[in-house]
Amino acid sequence: MNRSSLFNRRGFLKKSTLATMAGMLGTKIAFADRLPTGYLPLAFQEPNPMLIKNKDLIVLNDKPWNVEPPAHLLDDAITPADKMFIRNNGLIPENVDVANWKLTINGESVKAAKTYSLRDLKTKFKTYTYQLVLECGGNGRAGYAPQTAGNQWSDGAVSCAEWTGVRLKDILADVGLKDDAVYIGYYGKDLHISQDPTKPVISRGVPIKKALEDETLVAWAMNGKDIPLTHGHPLRLVIGGWPASVSGKWLHTIAIRNKVHDGAKMTGKSYKVPINPVQPGVDPPEDQFKIIESMPVKSLITFPKTGAMVDLGQSISLRGHAWAGDRAVKTMQVSFDFGSTWQPCKLQSPKNRLAWQQWTAELKLPQKGYYEIWARAVDDAGVSQPMVMPQWNPEGYCNNACHRIAVKVV
Repeated sequence: MNRSSLFNRRGFLKKSTLATMAGMLGTKIAFADRLPTGYLPLAFQEPNPMLIKNKDLIVLNDKPWNVEPPAHLLDDAITPADKMFIRNNGLIPENVDVANWKLTINGESVKAAKTYSLRDLKTKFKTYTYQLVLECGGNGRAGYAPQTAGNQWSDGAVSCAEWTGVRLKDILADVGLKDDAVYIGYYGKDLHISQDPTKPVISRGVPIKKALEDETLVAWAMNGKDIPLTHGHPLRLVIGGWPASVSGKWLHTIAIRNKVHDGAKMTGKSYKVPINPVQPGVDPPEDQFKIIESMPVKSLITFPKTGAMVDLGQSISLRGHAWAGDRAVKTMQVSFDFGSTWQPCKLQSPKNRLAWQQWTAELKLPQKGYYEIWARAVDDAGVSQPMVMPQWNPEGYCNNACHRIAVKVV
């Protein structure tokens, strides 16, 4: 089915197209008259979510590993390791010597470089545990049109595990910072995909203010156990609310910089968006981009999964998560008529700052047919998720459009 032939010149689906779609679905599209301009229902997008049997993690790339779960596998309040997305830029270290692992704090803005063993970290400082949202900056990239380069993440490149370690600010207080400290940059022991040890893989960071927040951890445990090797064993920097690329795995060094960190994937257009809005397809010069900081407000429907069949008159119990970068989510809503009307959800408070929030709702769909259930979160600054697609950007970052599932009432 040619997409351009489906719409009239104002972007509305043609009546003949709607009739054809209903025939293909074997049922009418409920509230078809309320479809947003230019919007093609999920069941006619590629891949068709009504036909996919989402049982396992989806491998986007294996060199390096980039893997995501379908949304319904993220139903746990605390994300387990076997359902957590994997975003690697290089190869996982083969030889991890835990007994001799060291963390070095150095850089232009430390009074004197200092090195700690894992035992030092565990015994010298107070231990803290937080649930923290880590979301890939490219989560949702597959939803952009025109398509952008990069791994075509759907909606599953997000997690909220429970991390245990020491506050970075406590380590830095022990080291001693100069007044000119501006940024931090991490270094891990992952290897470049070329296996050339001289080539950097990824070395990102955050402003010193973010680094000194209570929830910024140097962690050695996830969900009460040693961090799995895939997720950064034996030591990982964990910084919630910002792109997960700032949470360096296999951590061995943190540099305290007197300028914005200039490590691998901090320069060029990596993890950056245009300063000003651009037309879809336009790629401005590098100096017109800014570094992504706090991630935008977003939510997921984790139950039921897309493709569910519901008996007429049966109530649907919905649930999911919502999060908002450095902010909290204030309200949560769902719609079954393509965003024409919205119903409030019951929203829980986060376990701690920078954790996601669980939400629930009960829906009763009024008639037989094909429906889409859309979820929309609003943060405590009043910023709402866009319904279909946010401002396009050439790197495909920060797509926080409403998550949608397709269901049939029979």
